[in-house]
Amino acid sequence: MSSSLSLANLPVADDGPLPLLVSFSVQARAEPGIMPRVVELFAKRGLVPQKWHSTAFGSALIIDVQIGGLGRDLADYIARSMRQIVGVETVLTSETRPLG
Repeated sequence: MSSSLSLANLPVADDGPLPLLVSFSVQARAEPGIMPRVVELFAKRGLVPQKWHSTAFGSALIIDVQIGGLGRDLADYIARSMRQIVGVETVLTSETRPLG
């Protein structure tokens, strides 16, 4: 059984007609529990990031996540939630809206 996912089915806030493509860049301590806590913020909302890249070097961990279909309110909430994770030092976000 196959299913298809379209942008029309993704959660969108009331801040515009088109969903955002949001990039999160997380700098944290290199500890085993950081990545699962970050991915949990997406998973418990039924969201799967389009891209995930993480690099650990020394005591630092960098996680770059890109996900489409978010409204600005949800993206801001997820970023605030990431900042509350113990061991996370910095969370930067950037967003683009597809031309439509």
